[in-house]
Amino acid sequence: MDEAKPFCIPKRAVWEAYKRVRANHGAAGADGQSISEFEQDLSNNLFKLWNRLSSGSYFPPPVRRVEIPKDNGEGVRPLGIPTVSDRIAQTVVKEYLEPQLDACFHPDSYGYRPGRSAKEALGMARQRCWRYDWVLELDIRAFFDNLDHALMLKALRHHTDCAWVLLYVERWLKAPVQLQDGSLAARDKGTPQGGVVSPLMSNLFLHYVFDRWMQTHYPDVPFERYADDGICHCKTLAQAQQLRAALEARFAECHLELHPQKTRVVYCKDDDRRGTYPDHSFDFLGYTFRPRRSKNRWGKFFISFTPAVSNKAATAMRQTLRSWALHNRSDKSLADVARMFNPVVQGWINYFATFYKSALYPTLRHLDLVLARWAARKYKKLRGHLRRARHWLARVAQTRPGLFAHWRLVQPTAG
Repeated sequence: MDEAKPFCIPKRAVWEAYKRVRANHGAAGADGQSISEFEQDLSNNLFKLWNRLSSGSYFPPPVRRVEIPKDNGEGVRPLGIPTVSDRIAQTVVKEYLEPQLDACFHPDSYGYRPGRSAKEALGMARQRCWRYDWVLELDIRAFFDNLDHALMLKALRHHTDCAWVLLYVERWLKAPVQLQDGSLAARDKGTPQGGVVSPLMSNLFLHYVFDRWMQTHYPDVPFERYADDGICHCKTLAQAQQLRAALEARFAECHLELHPQKTRVVYCKDDDRRGTYPDHSFDFLGYTFRPRRSKNRWGKFFISFTPAVSNKAATAMRQTLRSWALHNRSDKSLADVARMFNPVVQGWINYFATFYKSALYPTLRHLDLVLARWAARKYKKLRGHLRRARHWLARVAQTRPGLFAHWRLVQPTAG
């Protein structure tokens, strides 16, 4: 019986957690075990995991560290990959805690929350940039690496006295990291990006460090926060500068640091704001906010401070196109290529065509150039004739406009 164990964790909770982990796929952890290998002895593996969780004898294995290039090309971002069983255990805790914590979170906290999205944060930021002249762009230096364990557990105890939740969260915070050479490194601060429970814990941490603090000390300054990315909207330059100094002190109090160069005051310049200030653009969630030429409902042009896909995001998309190595796929048909890559392209459109979609068009047209080069290699009649291949692709797009996800937005050009 489940109730005979020290901790009452239903077997059903472990089963549901496994199904969520399976749906998310994910790489193998430090033990090298894949999800398919875990499933070869599924019932036994799940029972052993439940037994250890319920008895208090579960100790998280080391987290495997991998490094991925940052979007801005400046260094690498360390990710922590838990084992399959540990992802299931973390999901059990997350599913127990999330409904309680999420109900307390600030309405302008958007990251990694059910029913919230980055597009909502962007839409709210756009509206507020029209109403407030100044933005304070926040950048927390190495937030996930420096999160204070004692403060994290203090915040968690404020919301739950569930013994097994507190026990396992503390063990996850302290679990060692397996480095790329196989050695283990102890951890006395931080939470690994890539862990299932890490986003929830980091949101709880910043709820007290930032969200609640802003509500108390600056109730008239609205903000949007997505995980550790945030912007604040101020009425005057003096208010923005004073807020920056206050937040630097607040984050230092919580053993965190605002990046001195990347934390900036930005002027939301448009037709009605004619003053000058050195910084009049900022990046947020893959978009660049800056003055742009826009058209009103009567067809008149004006300058609006508004978001569009950032140069960093566009560069990352082109790098993805290169990684597909279409020049090596001449064995595929055009329909095969469309099936392979449409989900990715549609994802780009769904996100980056939300605001000022014309800024996305050059990247989508570049995809057509890549497709034309592929056709020029594949078909003898087009070989060595890129312009002829572009004409051919344009004719295909006219007869089959739904073949590629982006063709309903941008038709290939023949030139």
